Amino acid sequence: MNALLRNKPIKQIYLFFSIALLFAACQQNKKVDVSNIPVNIKISRFDHDFDLMRTNPMSAQAEVLKKQYGVFYRDFIERVLKIGSTNDTVYFATLRKMFASKDYMAVKQEVDSIYPNLDKQNAELTDAFRRIKYYFPKQQTPQIFAYLSGFQAQTSIGDSYFAIGLDQFLGAGSKFYPGLTENYPHYISRRFTPQNISSRVIEGVLREDMFPEKEENKMLLAKMIYNGKIMYCMDQTLPDVPDSIKIGYTPQQLKWCEDFKPQIWAYILDENLLYESDFQKTQKYLNEAPFTPGLGEHNQSAPKIAVWTGWQIVRQYMDKHPKITLAQLMANDDVQTILNESKYRPK
Repeated sequence: MNALLRNKPIKQIYLFFSIALLFAACQQNKKVDVSNIPVNIKISRFDHDFDLMRTNPMSAQAEVLKKQYGVFYRDFIERVLKIGSTNDTVYFATLRKMFASKDYMAVKQEVDSIYPNLDKQNAELTDAFRRIKYYFPKQQTPQIFAYLSGFQAQTSIGDSYFAIGLDQFLGAGSKFYPGLTENYPHYISRRFTPQNISSRVIEGVLREDMFPEKEENKMLLAKMIYNGKIMYCMDQTLPDVPDSIKIGYTPQQLKWCEDFKPQIWAYILDENLLYESDFQKTQKYLNEAPFTPGLGEHNQSAPKIAVWTGWQIVRQYMDKHPKITLAQLMANDDVQTILNESKYRPK
């Protein structure tokens, strides 16, 4: 495969074919006007309200947080911090130690300096959730909270809420991330930026709430189409977000995929991966990584090539079927038909 990727083949472009595809793409990706849909996102600053436990009477502020944030407060104490049960006050002692630590104050000050407000994120997510409501009218919009995760998670989802760990979006150059490379190597932490918040929230809602992957999806083709549908749904709900941010690529990795699109597809076919169900054989084409082993030269290949290829298949399928709604696409589990009718044969 390495030899195949050394020379980019000359592409023959037929004008009528290009115009037809362009017209279909314009039709499919046309931004709908969602300004009148009554959805307005205001991210609640749990991090600020939680910090009041440092200066206010702790028991009284705990009751305020329980009332204002409901199950999220319990989940935060019991599942994120893992310091006890909210049914008693034993965990208060641990909180007092945490609030008195230099580490807590350093992270809090950094977060507050980068996020004095969340106006930009509120506007982006308002537009995105309006689009979700447009395409899926019955979908309930969750409450969205911002918190300090202790570098545990970028996002958390629970009963009617979605939470954003702001300490995981401090910017790729944050002074905190070099010390966390065991859990978050650079190819992961380079995406810990403010520009990634909206994409990660919408992706999380799509994957974890609206369209969780079915356990029976073992075959690589099924996983490719599932991921492709999620990415296509992000296209429609985040129309102004660059593809590189949606999938988590560098611009160079995205260009690599576009340059070697035919060779990637040929590799998947030649290696008989399409109908492979052994996750040990397919995971390296789906999971986060700095590159895809066995592809390209000098480790310049992009990771997650099965996700990217599934995305292109679904895009092409929808370009060829402009009357199919987004809801119909997401409900369609016939992955072989989607592949066949996409006529995906990159050249």
